[in-house]
Amino acid sequence: MININLLSVSNLPKLNKLRKLELSDNRISGGLEVLAERTPNLTHLNLSGNKIKDINTLEPLKKLPNLHSLDLFNCEVTMLINYRESVFTLLPQLTYLDGFDADDQEAPDSDPEADGDGLEDEYENGEEGEEEDDDDEEDDLDEEVIDDEDDEEDDLEGEEEEDGVDDEEEDEEEDGEEDEEDEADDDLPRGEKRKRNLEDEGEEDPEDEEDDEDD
Repeated sequence: MININLLSVSNLPKLNKLRKLELSDNRISGGLEVLAERTPNLTHLNLSGNKIKDINTLEPLKKLPNLHSLDLFNCEVTMLINYRESVFTLLPQLTYLDGFDADDQEAPDSDPEADGDGLEDEYENGEEGEEEDDDDEEDDLDEEVIDDEDDEEDDLEGEEEEDGVDDEEEDEEEDGEEDEEDEADDDLPRGEKRKRNLEDEGEEDPEDEEDDEDD
């Protein structure tokens, strides 16, 4: 109930389980005995920026045995001499006043008891969720690597098939050339064909030898 122009807490309902109450920046100047009656389990009380002027105004808070943090920033009472010592003497159950203990040690940023139970469970669950997300990401990466390997294998198989096709085409071309030569030989007269074959084999035609002998 911050900055809502409250003049008192007289209309506060009974809240036995309430542990942290924010009443800063209002116009409360007294009547704090209502807190002891209706919020008996308070551990944190923030009265900063209110109209509290005297130490005695805080005396009803002695009936809050669990109160260990009280904030009175920007209240006139903080201007009194020996303000801190007086408040710690009046309220011995207090651990922190305006964010510091009696030895001027600063209070921690948060108090799990005041902020509510279950925070640790939520934090642990959050960590587990992050670990699960990491595992999912690793699985996705593994799948991508496997897909890339499969693609590379497919590319290699495709290249081998293309090489096979090229070899077959070259064989067909060579066979075709040989067939053309054979067909050309078939078109020659029988004598010419025989002569050509002998020449290819490096032998001379017997007719040529007879001509040489006649000469």
